[in-house]
Amino acid sequence: MSDEPKIKPYTGPAGGWGSVRSVESILAQEGRLVSGNAVLLKQNKPDGYACVSCAWAKPADPHPFEYCENGAKATAWELTTKRVTPEFFAQHTLSELRTWSDHDLEEAGRLTHPVRWDAASDTYVPVSWEAAFREIGQELKGLDPRQVVLYCSGRASLETSYMWALFARLYGTNNLPDSSNMCHESTSVALPESIGVPVGTVILDDFEQTDCILFFGQNVGTNSPRMLHPLQEASKRGVPIITFNPLKERGLERFTNPQAPLEMLTGSETRISSQYHQLKIGGDIAALMGMAKILIESDDKARAEGSKPVLDHAFIAEHTHGFEEFAQAARQASWPELERRSGLSKEQLQTAANVYAKANAVIGIYGMGLTQHKAGVENVQMLVNLLLLRGNIGKPGAGICPVRGHSNVQGQRTVGIAEKPELVPLDKLKEQYGFEPPRWKGMTTVEACEGIIKGEVKAFVALGGNFVRAAPETTALERAWTRLRLSVQISTKLNRNHLILGEISYILPCLGRIEIDEQATGPQAVAVEDSTACIHGSKGIAKPASPDLLSEPRIVAEIAKATLLSNSKVPWDEWVADYSRVRNAIEETYPEDFRGFNERMWQPGGFHRPIAARERRWKTKTGKANFIVPKSLETDLGIAEQDSDVLKLMTVRSNDQFNTTVYGYYDRFRGVRGTRMVLFMNRNDIIRLQLGEGDIVTLTTAVDDGIVRQVSGLRVTPYEIPEGCCAAYYPECNPLIPVWHHADKSKVPAAKSIPIRIALQQKSLPEAAE
Repeated sequence: MSDEPKIKPYTGPAGGWGSVRSVESILAQEGRLVSGNAVLLKQNKPDGYACVSCAWAKPADPHPFEYCENGAKATAWELTTKRVTPEFFAQHTLSELRTWSDHDLEEAGRLTHPVRWDAASDTYVPVSWEAAFREIGQELKGLDPRQVVLYCSGRASLETSYMWALFARLYGTNNLPDSSNMCHESTSVALPESIGVPVGTVILDDFEQTDCILFFGQNVGTNSPRMLHPLQEASKRGVPIITFNPLKERGLERFTNPQAPLEMLTGSETRISSQYHQLKIGGDIAALMGMAKILIESDDKARAEGSKPVLDHAFIAEHTHGFEEFAQAARQASWPELERRSGLSKEQLQTAANVYAKANAVIGIYGMGLTQHKAGVENVQMLVNLLLLRGNIGKPGAGICPVRGHSNVQGQRTVGIAEKPELVPLDKLKEQYGFEPPRWKGMTTVEACEGIIKGEVKAFVALGGNFVRAAPETTALERAWTRLRLSVQISTKLNRNHLILGEISYILPCLGRIEIDEQATGPQAVAVEDSTACIHGSKGIAKPASPDLLSEPRIVAEIAKATLLSNSKVPWDEWVADYSRVRNAIEETYPEDFRGFNERMWQPGGFHRPIAARERRWKTKTGKANFIVPKSLETDLGIAEQDSDVLKLMTVRSNDQFNTTVYGYYDRFRGVRGTRMVLFMNRNDIIRLQLGEGDIVTLTTAVDDGIVRQVSGLRVTPYEIPEGCCAAYYPECNPLIPVWHHADKSKVPAAKSIPIRIALQQKSLPEAAE
């Protein structure tokens, strides 16, 4: 980390030479400049491995370099030549390591041996795999399964996830929170109510046929850069791309394709967004309702005049329910209220609606900018409402497209990682494995946090992730974690959660997806599901970081064997010896989704799970797609509007991170180098609050629940963001999120709208504002 942070606007496009230099820099940093580039040639290829970073779709006809800047960083991060050995732990107490930054902990290298915390020396000490499994199993056997949480990050493969979910239910718990609970659970709740499926309806082919794209709350340049390829191609065809986002994000503005020699040589850029509307944080429902109002009233006028209708009445009549109630709500919405809530003018929304009304096939893309609000579920349903008005679900070139985060987070839910028993075929599992699965509702991520804070959770076993950094209410959560009887982390690299200890704490190091996974029957492959519900095979090609690492399926199987009574119907050892047998079991449990799993997993572009809404089959209670009227135009925690000192904070990712993993301290697109402690503010707010550029401030959550939540040391930085709104990095600002501040129904932490007050901590030095 630089001793002298520098903030200077970046004028370049997304991609381009900045991306190339960034990739080569991290490969060199991790000691993989030559070998890393060779490995990357197999990334996201039909005969290679699936990226360990984002979940964007893998094309059937891939580019020569089918990876993005952040995907390359993730690969370099996993293939680093640096190692965290038992000698490392002997040299560093956990008290010391807690002073290290998130970046420095992971940058230390790959974990090589299983270790157990030794309280006397305050260090992790090596332990045999056999001893670790034995003690973990003994501890789990002695606990009430209802008090045990089995968390799953988005990294684990379909095979591992299936085994993990089965182990949980054989053990007797449905406490299976996962990383989806923190991001796209709002999608998983909203879409089944609206269109009868929990995932998007769009595939890559639709981008070639669409004639309009609506983009809400997703930063493509940082979180899913490979999506820039179909967006660029659409833009070059003249497809309008209409973006709604509080922040100006470079990837949504312009792009130079690093794989196009002419573009790189000439500096040519492609405009991405044809319209860019910077709505207020939490203004999405109002903006969408405003567009719907314009369309419905225009249609009313057209019908009265006998001219061509604006809405698709045939589709609405045959395929939808609740239109009249929704249309009436839209007609009654007042423009002063819509403009105030959205932060956009009627004219701006009219401009967007006019383009939408002329398009025949529209894709609605969104990310956590919609899902991580108190009304996150309604945000998603409002976007569906807008698409339904003109029949833009279930036809070529159209549909709803949630952009998932981690590479298999969607697939994990597909194969049983779910706290809700109704989402899992429990009767089939009962028949298949001869046991009675628990049928009570398990804990979500928020509920797991609440249980840990209250002392009701006794054990937390994590299949990947960095839970304490990713979750809300950080301070209280870390404090309560020490009361856990058992804390087990299955990981590839050191992170903050390893330093927050239960009475008994283990780190179990595993193989990474890019590494060769040699088992009794030979090298193994795994499968993952991307954001478009396509299933892909993935085969590791790199030498493992240590001969002492075990694969995730092997670790899951050994913990299960040490914990459970023997069950001849669950062939743990056979599954570990040959992962194709796990896939056979998955196909037996989910025959509709995984027909011919082993035969089809290497199909270029993946094989697509059947999505009923894509075929205009609506598996809803009404048997149709549902218009759902939002309860309010407000999406978030009520903020006293007369209190001008309270701003809405949204947490964002840097160009130099993925989820909680921080690769470095250069957020190129926002021009921030050498620090992550930055508060992006509108210049008018800076002046109004009597602050100055470069001032160091403390943020305090503006709620009255008796708990003081603060983050200090943030540098005030002017940025193009609406007045009354501000932004700062995740996960540094997670301590500001109350555990109860989450989306209704889905319980996704409302990280995109946190009410905060700003207090001056230190005035800037003259040079700090330069």
